Amino acid sequence: MALKTYGAMAVDWENRIDFERLRTERLARAKALLAKSEMGALLCFDMNNVRYLTATHIGTWAQDKISRFALLPQNDEPILWDFGSAARHHQQNCPWLGERSRPGIPLLRGAMSPEMGRAENVAKKIKLELEMRGLLKQPLGIDVVEPPILFALQELGITIVDGQQLMSDARVIKTQDEISLLNHSAMMVDAAYDELYRAMKPGMSENQAVGLASKVLYDLGSEYVEAVNAISGERCNPHPHVFSDRVLRPGDPVYYDILHSYMGYRTCYYRCFTIGYASHAMIDAYKRCRDYLDASISLIQPGRTTAEIASVWPKAEEFGFPDEEAAFALQFGHGIGLAIWEKPVISRMVSLEHSHEIKPGMVFALETFWPSKDGWSAARIEEEIVVTKTGHEVITRFPAEKLMVAGAHYHTVDGPLATTRENEAAPSKDVVKMVEASAKREGVAATD
Repeated sequence: MALKTYGAMAVDWENRIDFERLRTERLARAKALLAKSEMGALLCFDMNNVRYLTATHIGTWAQDKISRFALLPQNDEPILWDFGSAARHHQQNCPWLGERSRPGIPLLRGAMSPEMGRAENVAKKIKLELEMRGLLKQPLGIDVVEPPILFALQELGITIVDGQQLMSDARVIKTQDEISLLNHSAMMVDAAYDELYRAMKPGMSENQAVGLASKVLYDLGSEYVEAVNAISGERCNPHPHVFSDRVLRPGDPVYYDILHSYMGYRTCYYRCFTIGYASHAMIDAYKRCRDYLDASISLIQPGRTTAEIASVWPKAEEFGFPDEEAAFALQFGHGIGLAIWEKPVISRMVSLEHSHEIKPGMVFALETFWPSKDGWSAARIEEEIVVTKTGHEVITRFPAEKLMVAGAHYHTVDGPLATTRENEAAPSKDVVKMVEASAKREGVAATD
């Protein structure tokens, strides 16, 4: 085990996460790829890309509003246009930006109506910066954008190309500090699962479990609990990808996916349990699910490919789906960093024909699923893995090698109730004899 887990504080007596190095190395990666591209500049509205380039953040309320934007010109430093007074805050507190932090308000996802001219205002800001640097005739790469801004830029004669792939490529290989932040983020979910495991029992609802996990994460310093998917009982198959108010019952399977952000760096971290006891069908499903996951983890090392990983997973038809698109994300791998899904994606749907080489510094989440033969329960497990120079290291540490039983405190007159049992037990020999005797005594039998 090579990766260290640090405390959340900065200290003078230990070398921990170096945020200045984080900012510098991330920006350098984007600049290097931009220099090799056809683009004269890169315009980003995706908040994760904006953070990657500028090391700024204004809260997760802005995550889906496309209301901040940054321009990275060739051979120059990034310029940020931010939400009102946030721009002044950055000027005062982010010396790596200084006067390059400016106010700029786009359309607020359509809340600003066309006659207000915000799209044209944004386009003029960008044109001015490109003109000043002699870059106006070169293509402008954009990651995501509201259509009116795209049209306004084109009206000014600016050629638009896809800039999303450049930023995705920049983020594939994580720096030393990014890996440390991802490890810290996973550590926080370890703790959330420990609390969940101790708390789960019949009568607890899925949304109560979500609340408990969220509290643990925020108490530990999470800046954003993006989702806690809590799936229990008959909701496990098919996987609905959303929690409800369903109440846990004895013998229920339950699996969770915890997605949160620490300093921008995410987790995607499934764990699966049963409540009180587990059926043989559920135990078998869990083992199959775990075997598929372990097979894929064993292939994570430099020089291997995403096709090799996807090839060990079952075909969609083997677990009840007509094709790979219908079963997408059930047997799945993906990079993880400032976003939940980053390159490379690993799936039988795409990876067998479009393979990527695994390289040191990549960080994956690998997740598998298997339905039980009972037709309603299912297992779901996930691990996060860092690719090292010689192999890999798993950073998700809550135990998952075997199915965990939560709330196993039932006792009978003969001692503790077995944690492997069926909801409806098979009749005992005495019961079988009783039924046979009564049928014979009363002369009853099936007549149709």
